Amino acid sequence: MIIGLTGGIATGKSESAKHFKALGAYIIDADAISHKLTAKGMPALNELVKVFGTDILMNNGCLNRKKLAEIIFADSQAKLEVEKILHAYIIAKTNAIVSAKYRKYDIVINAPLLFEVGLDRICDKIVVVWIPYLLQVKRLAARDKINGCQIKKRIGAQMPIEKKMDLADYIIDNSGTKKELAKKVKEIYSKLKAQAAE
Repeated sequence: MIIGLTGGIATGKSESAKHFKALGAYIIDADAISHKLTAKGMPALNELVKVFGTDILMNNGCLNRKKLAEIIFADSQAKLEVEKILHAYIIAKTNAIVSAKYRKYDIVINAPLLFEVGLDRICDKIVVVWIPYLLQVKRLAARDKINGCQIKKRIGAQMPIEKKMDLADYIIDNSGTKKELAKKVKEIYSKLKAQAAE
């Protein structure tokens, strides 16, 4: 069984993934894959430099993620360029991991851009983690130490959470405590396992 896990920025996807992992699922973290793909010397980073220049690099030749994020959130065309470069690599790597692990585990693909990348097409079920907008703003401000303008840009740059919820099989309301989140993940995972066994 392949579960697609997504949501909005700072809604609690990674925390939810931890609970799925604790229950025995194998987690594929699309953000972690993206980080590895853009490490120094990797083809994806070289492609990004060709498009955006060496300004996106730090002195040691590694990607300046903060600088690239500023470019993406300020320019929708730049965002599309970055996605065009990275998505093909992310899909290929995810498919390779799924092929290697599919027989041994239930797989959870933790991907903020699940629908945008097209990874939803390989998933049996989709789970969306949701919180109210004002709580999302509060958590994002606390987590990333950014101002209101930057928060609006980051949330606005994503596919609307309502659209993701419309496409979901299950929705996790993560506006409560961590303990409540763990309980909700366990309940959904139990339902998914039961469905897979039918």
